Amino acid sequence: MKIVLTGPESVGKSTLAKQLARYYNGVFVPEYARNYIETLNHSYDFSDVEKIAREQIREYDCLHKQPGFCFFDTYLIITKVWFLHKYHRLPDWFESELEKRPVDHYLLCKDDLSWEEDSVRENKDIRGELFNKYEKELKNYGFSYSVITGEGNDRFENAIKAINLKLKDFTI
Repeated sequence: MKIVLTGPESVGKSTLAKQLARYYNGVFVPEYARNYIETLNHSYDFSDVEKIAREQIREYDCLHKQPGFCFFDTYLIITKVWFLHKYHRLPDWFESELEKRPVDHYLLCKDDLSWEEDSVRENKDIRGELFNKYEKELKNYGFSYSVITGEGNDRFENAIKAINLKLKDFTI
């Protein structure tokens, strides 16, 4: 089962993805964009975001037949929203590549956690707007998703409940 954590910056996606991977004895796929941008010696541009998207696709493809759970700390929905928000366009190949790689369920993390500053985050004042854009994309595609709220252990428990509900669909 492929589960993607998505949502604006500083909503606990990385922490939650790691916790869930441990809980379900699954694979944790870290956020590639963060690692990539932290190593750049220039401001990122369209071609950098394109490289990030291609790496997300490569990671997905490497885990395509992985049994059990795979928890992706972000994926192409975030990248799509970022392309459109920042550059107002997508690479020509993007939509077809997204459609080829199904995800079983998305956990859309609500922007109800306190902002934590770091060297890569840049969208403190528009987290609500970005949350709405992610949700709109998930709805537009008809993707299965749950909104995850709460702090600390409550957020983790809410995510487990959402996944377990989705698992019932798999066993029917």
